[in-house]
Amino acid sequence: MTPLEAAIRSRLAVLAPERIELDDESARHAGHAGAQGGGRHYRLTLVSAQFRGKSTLARHRLVYEALGPLMERDVHALAIRAYAPGET
Repeated sequence: MTPLEAAIRSRLAVLAPERIELDDESARHAGHAGAQGGGRHYRLTLVSAQFRGKSTLARHRLVYEALGPLMERDVHALAIRAYAPGET
């Protein structure tokens, strides 16, 4: 696990996740403009009771709020699959 991945997981702890799957897909985006700036590309699957009763947009906002400044400088792209328990 890279320091950035550890930081992402640490920040997501505020959502009390039951499951986190974080896949670095940066190699698939080599040559992409965002990759040239050093930003990483990730696919995230997150299961949290805090998502229960919330829309997809509200769930994504919670994730972005938790990640804060990481989204501004370290993560160029984040594909999010956010579920409440029992939805997967």
